[in-house]
Amino acid sequence: MAPPRHPRRARPLHGPDDPAGAGRLERGRARGGIRPAPPDLDRPRRDGGRGERPARRDGLDGRRLGRPGQLECAPRRDRRDGHRRRDPGERVRGGRSSRPHRGTYAGPPHRDGRSAGYPRHHADGAAPGGCRRTTGRRGAHRSCDPLGGPPVTDVHAPTRIVFGTDGWRARIAEDFTFENVRRCADGVARYVVARGEQARGVVVAYDRRFASEHFAAAAAEVLLANDIRVIFADQAVPTQMSSYEVVERGASAGVVITASHNPWTDNGFKVKSPTGSAAGPAMLKVIEAGIAENGGTEIARRPFAEAEAAGEVERFDPYEGYERFLRRTLDLDALRAADAHVLVEPMWGAGAGWLSRLLAGGRIRVTEIHQERNPYFGGVNPEPIRPNVDESLGILAAGGYDMGLLLDGDADRAGAADERGTFIHQLEVTGLLMYYLAEHRGLRDPVVVSVNNTSMAGRLGKLYGIEVHETPVGFKYIGPKMIETGAMMGGEESGGFGFGMHLPERDGIYADLLLLDLFLRERERGRWPVSRILEAFHEIAGPSFYRRVDIHFQRAEYDRVKRHVLVDLLEKAPTSLAGQDVTGTQPLATNDGFKFLVADGSWLLVRASGTEPLIRVYTEATSPDVREAIIASGEQLVRGG
Repeated sequence: MAPPRHPRRARPLHGPDDPAGAGRLERGRARGGIRPAPPDLDRPRRDGGRGERPARRDGLDGRRLGRPGQLECAPRRDRRDGHRRRDPGERVRGGRSSRPHRGTYAGPPHRDGRSAGYPRHHADGAAPGGCRRTTGRRGAHRSCDPLGGPPVTDVHAPTRIVFGTDGWRARIAEDFTFENVRRCADGVARYVVARGEQARGVVVAYDRRFASEHFAAAAAEVLLANDIRVIFADQAVPTQMSSYEVVERGASAGVVITASHNPWTDNGFKVKSPTGSAAGPAMLKVIEAGIAENGGTEIARRPFAEAEAAGEVERFDPYEGYERFLRRTLDLDALRAADAHVLVEPMWGAGAGWLSRLLAGGRIRVTEIHQERNPYFGGVNPEPIRPNVDESLGILAAGGYDMGLLLDGDADRAGAADERGTFIHQLEVTGLLMYYLAEHRGLRDPVVVSVNNTSMAGRLGKLYGIEVHETPVGFKYIGPKMIETGAMMGGEESGGFGFGMHLPERDGIYADLLLLDLFLRERERGRWPVSRILEAFHEIAGPSFYRRVDIHFQRAEYDRVKRHVLVDLLEKAPTSLAGQDVTGTQPLATNDGFKFLVADGSWLLVRASGTEPLIRVYTEATSPDVREAIIASGEQLVRGG
């Protein structure tokens, strides 16, 4: 009697003492063939189930991960396109399998584009099952269009990468890919190598966004391939910690994978200068030139795990060093001893746990919400402004707290609220911090603010004899200006503040601690609660009624809309706003907008964002009514109504 054609197909998938397996085989025989029921999800794979899935698979770049930065290629499965997945042991018409057994080598592609062991292609380029024509060993023979669409023929041009006001940001898996992160890292590597500073090293850090640690490892691999020492964060850290490490270690540069306050769909690539500040225009120009040159070329990489095993990667945990750094300029023990209850809102970001830990061990009570990692950021943008922080404001309004301290997604921006849940807007925070340094710390060094920041800076400057410098929007302009002028503080409208006695880069944690110190010092003067402190402050600095509106556009149309809006603003500049004359029109130095000055001291500013596809409309006014009238006029200018 002839042996069965496929003896391996007749083997039981479960042992002879496994009644469940035997039952399945009996049911399969009753149907006229050996076809077990779908395998159990709970049953181990070695017994025919689908359990015990590979651990720590991130689903990106075909990689399997151990710890952050430890990349290992995932096993590759040979699967024929155009065919559905079969159950183990399934027979098909004719008694033969419709695809090679898993693990069977399909053979190299033929010169005509066919891959041995795969279906022949028809003359029109289509293949059975709708598979696309192969294009060689690295071609598209694994991709399959179930609708039988046309074959892929175009090759995408390399992404044009330009650094905006705060690094390069893009949508994950669209433009923000491993390939483009490596290109950015290669640009940094070229900058470091050209200066002969490989031994000084580059600090690499990341936030809590989706796969940030893996993008950071990809960047590190490129730096390592260029013989650059890498100092790698042991966990997600606030962005300013990279600045601190750059300064502390004398590194040549810093790289941070973060998109700061952008939507959860985005990620980004920031660069730090040797001073710890955001890389300035001159440094970025060199890096961008290197990125433009490497498009379409293969980027050299050194496996992270291999380099770490060889001692070429140094990991860092900045907490202890950062706490010592804070104590140089701030009395942490006095803050810990305060009789106060503080609500902290880190917005699921990299700043979670930092304020609680720094203030622990004393009388002060700190309640922190949204500490867990959530790459969706609770469905809001991780920017500490309304309505994103309305939940925390509601908690404050319910009572039991003296104040709220806020952070953004990478903790480089600060925010605050009073005991009633009233939001203290970013321009007020700028004024409060300037007042604190002048009134309570006795400092009279210059202050640097962005063009869209508060008019209170000028008024406080006149009151205390402080020189105030104005820069374009973006800390890449503020940081270098702080260093140039020896400024005691730099502030941007979005809530980012740097300090001469600390770092010439934004630090939301430090800014929040200074606000806490201010409120406690004001209490010693008899001003309490925080709402009373704000009233007294505005009696000194004058009124400030601020609002910002973001008008969003599709990325594909943004460049066209931006050009159109800027031309319209130039041709149709308003002569009056809120019933008052416009006394001046100020084009922005970066050619991305205009500022209109009003007779009563109010102003309107319209500018195109450098980090997102949107037009921002800002105003600071002398009353709520004037504010609403001006912001409505600004929106009308942008929308063309």
